[in-house]
Amino acid sequence: MKWSIAIALAAAASLQAQPRVVELPSKSPLVTIRLVFTTGAASEPAEKPGVAALTADMLSDGGTKTLTYKQVTDLLYPMATGIASYSDKEMTTFVGQTHIDNLEKFYSLMRDAILTPGWRAEDFTRLQDDHINALRVALRGNNDEELGKEALYNAIYTGHPYGREDLGTVASLKKMTVADLEAFHHAHYTQANLIIGLAGGYPAGFAARVKKDFAALPADPADTFTFPQPNPLRHNQATLIEKDTRSVAWSFGFPIDVKRGDSDFAALLVAQSWFGQHRESGGELFDRMRELRGLNYGDYAYIEYFPQGMFRFEPQPNLARHQQIFQVWIRPVEPPTAVFALRLAMYELDKLVKNGIPAKDFEKTRSYLSKYVNILTKTKSAELGYAIDSAYYGMPDYNSYLKAALAKLTLDDVNRAIKKHLRADGLQIIGVAKDTATLKAALASAASTPMHYNATKPQDVLDEDKIVEVWPLGLKPDDIRVVPVNTVFEN
Repeated sequence: MKWSIAIALAAAASLQAQPRVVELPSKSPLVTIRLVFTTGAASEPAEKPGVAALTADMLSDGGTKTLTYKQVTDLLYPMATGIASYSDKEMTTFVGQTHIDNLEKFYSLMRDAILTPGWRAEDFTRLQDDHINALRVALRGNNDEELGKEALYNAIYTGHPYGREDLGTVASLKKMTVADLEAFHHAHYTQANLIIGLAGGYPAGFAARVKKDFAALPADPADTFTFPQPNPLRHNQATLIEKDTRSVAWSFGFPIDVKRGDSDFAALLVAQSWFGQHRESGGELFDRMRELRGLNYGDYAYIEYFPQGMFRFEPQPNLARHQQIFQVWIRPVEPPTAVFALRLAMYELDKLVKNGIPAKDFEKTRSYLSKYVNILTKTKSAELGYAIDSAYYGMPDYNSYLKAALAKLTLDDVNRAIKKHLRADGLQIIGVAKDTATLKAALASAASTPMHYNATKPQDVLDEDKIVEVWPLGLKPDDIRVVPVNTVFEN
């Protein structure tokens, strides 16, 4: 059944024109400023994918009306700081940190970058080229795993406001103009879309001054979205991205109707952590695929968007989304064992859905997460980011919220949530590989794909392999499409 949700971002706050303010004052000599606009790729005109991200970088890396980009960087350099930006589907973030002694100088530069950008042609050309290269070189050329993960989101959200790469497409970026960025800035950088975040030892009255300064933004209403539910798949579908690469990268998943703050979020988080905690060796997937069989490097699962997983141990804050997917990330696999690895991951997911997590592991996983949340908020910048996310979702601060939810959680709660929200069929599958013709034939075939080892394995592993090597993938030739890598995110 199809349904949709209309989201008025932080509904009560969206009725006000003024920016919202989130404060975490302390005695620290470091002051963090996060300016988060509740807008992003989901707010872009359909014909201009990538305009939100390019606008953000034009503000953070394009100078101000009175200072060139070089002049700004020259002023920031002796302060040992900078202005960083990133843009996602529903949020665009600007963040910087400085010593209290430099706060006035730093703040004036950050303020002017947002309120009175330079919009210089030479900066636009430089950043436009950077974004095109990020798609063609950094993502398509150098990062098979991230390419597969981003392609998975696009496949799941086809025809949906989320169904576009945040950077856009090469074709769209080539046609973009400074005027397009100025138009997006004017329409979406509004007071009602702004959440001002401040942390550290900033002086009394500083928050009020920042809020007053940003009252110069348009007083238009906040962005609102109507998000359709992604169309459910009746059976598995796969996309193979043909690329001259040495290994195979797998990602697969499906949409879930659980987000942070929902009643089943903590239960699903326990299930996800037990199944495949990011960059940790204790997950069931990691144990069955890497530790027991030596198939690959890492095997992880997610219930929230987690970009740049190759480079990060913890997710960034301020990537809040009102729709999420359950995702499994298998990285990387040698071609001879690629189909077996996919079968094994799907077999393990099927076991999770049918059996839930074992009673012996429930308390250990719950205890781990109650401590792991402290790592997520270990810096003031991260704590501030999570506080802003909580304001956006309309929930208590994430640390106390999650600890309280975990404390009340039972094993039955977790296994009930697994059966309600997770599944082992109707999957979107993405593979990045070299010989896609051979891989497609193997995926569409019911033929066995036995695993061969260079060392002796326990008999129970060998017995399980006999089941896995013929595990049904649920794919027919018409369910598998092959696309050349140079076409992905191109048009």
